[in-house]
Amino acid sequence: MSQLTPLANVTDLEAAIAESSERLVLLFKHSRYCGVSCEALDELHAHIGAAAGQTAYKIITVQTHRPVSDAAAQRLGVRHETPQALLLRDGRVIWNASHFRITATELDRATSAN
Repeated sequence: MSQLTPLANVTDLEAAIAESSERLVLLFKHSRYCGVSCEALDELHAHIGAAAGQTAYKIITVQTHRPVSDAAAQRLGVRHETPQALLLRDGRVIWNASHFRITATELDRATSAN
């Protein structure tokens, strides 16, 4: 079963981006104080629990790791939102979703189609 790995610093972020040249990497930006973000995190956990692929899953908690979140937005060229799911391949975002568009079904679709 896949696991959700926290990114604690910009070095971890850069390693995750580099890892996307070997397999898909899904970055999830999470806000602990947002109900929508908590629902999206539940959807992500449901997806991960059923996932059979080789996708790597990473989480950035905005309250405790804001510099990592800001670096991800800048480095990947995607406007910051929470919750936000960014699917990476070869160092680039190939799919993204935010708020109520982050569902287990959409995550299944995105990771299996890419």
